Amino acid sequence: MCVHQPVCPSAESPDREAARLTAHRPEQGWSRLCNGVLLFEDTGELLPDGQFIAPHRPTTVVAA
Repeated sequence: MCVHQPVCPSAESPDREAARLTAHRPEQGWSRLCNGVLLFEDTGELLPDGQFIAPHRPTTVVAA
């Protein structure tokens, strides 16, 4: 799917979020990455095979 050099990480790769944006719809809360992953503003992901990755942004704040 990717034609960039270096090639973007695959949708199965742990670093899949490092792929380039191909569509960005902030008003709808999602972006599509070069590897076919839909990335949602709450950090949830929908992979091309239909698998859903739950949101994983930090929810706690550590005081310094």
